[in-house]
Amino acid sequence: MSSFQALRVQQGPGGRCARLESVTLDELTPGEVVLRVAYSGLNYKDALAVTGKGAIARGYPRTAGIDLAGVVEASSDPAFRPGDRVLAAGANLGESLDGGLAERARLPAAALVPLPRGLSLLESMALGTAGFTAALALRRLLENHQVPERGPIAVTGATGGVGGIALGLLKREGFTTAAITGKPDSASYLRELGADEVVARESLTTAGKPLETAVWGGAVDNLGGDTLAYLTRTVRPWGNIACVGLAQSPALNTTVMPLILRGVSLLGIHSVEVPRAWRLSLWDKLAGEWKPHDIERLIVRAIIGLEEVPRACEELLAGGARGRYVVRIGGEL
Repeated sequence: MSSFQALRVQQGPGGRCARLESVTLDELTPGEVVLRVAYSGLNYKDALAVTGKGAIARGYPRTAGIDLAGVVEASSDPAFRPGDRVLAAGANLGESLDGGLAERARLPAAALVPLPRGLSLLESMALGTAGFTAALALRRLLENHQVPERGPIAVTGATGGVGGIALGLLKREGFTTAAITGKPDSASYLRELGADEVVARESLTTAGKPLETAVWGGAVDNLGGDTLAYLTRTVRPWGNIACVGLAQSPALNTTVMPLILRGVSLLGIHSVEVPRAWRLSLWDKLAGEWKPHDIERLIVRAIIGLEEVPRACEELLAGGARGRYVVRIGGEL
């Protein structure tokens, strides 16, 4: 059986590490579908896994990469046939399943989504789990009656993948947006993405009264920690906060007062165990009416090769990235 290159995370006596290895399909986790990988993308989870700074994988060795897009080579499930273009994002890849940072993959059919008409393989990975998560956050905001008339939506971590895509999606739905960022030199970029206002994170009051002046209609938060606590105190009555990430901290030190005195809702956004009907619907939206403008220019920071992934992951964790890294593996197959 022929071998191929994969970025594998290993657990050793000195801790976790990742390196390119030559593997065969028989070494991968089980699945009904074998595919050639065209592109993958890098997310915060990937950066934690590849650098060894987070226990993302559930079992070792594990191919890293929670996203992939590619072409089916073989399938024992009738839902997919050789030649089909597919994607997978945030469906346990790189965790309990071997992931997308490899030349080939073997996955359960349930983890795959047919590539929607309207997206190329490259565009699907420019979006990836980040874009899917942003779309899921918007869906949950809308389902819980968030409306533009309630006021501007604050987006934290706005130069990252989820935050940047969320700005554009919110604008498409008619919301006024405010990008809260620790990178004030990125103001012009954030306005191109869809920010009506750019707010320096250092200007926020991150410790104070249980309730403060209500400023925001709602929020999409990628940071957690003090920033999320600030948002709970400053969102207007009946506003929603979509809680997406923990780039600042997993801790949340707040009170129930915003919830019981203003009716504020904290909406958890989890991109893995998502009902399949939701997943298919959201990808159709991202390929159609929610498709971001100028994806490759605005969202893609760089297109890199497998060998460049470890360096890029270090940059992601250091907060130095703006936009999405796309990993070209086989290209447009």
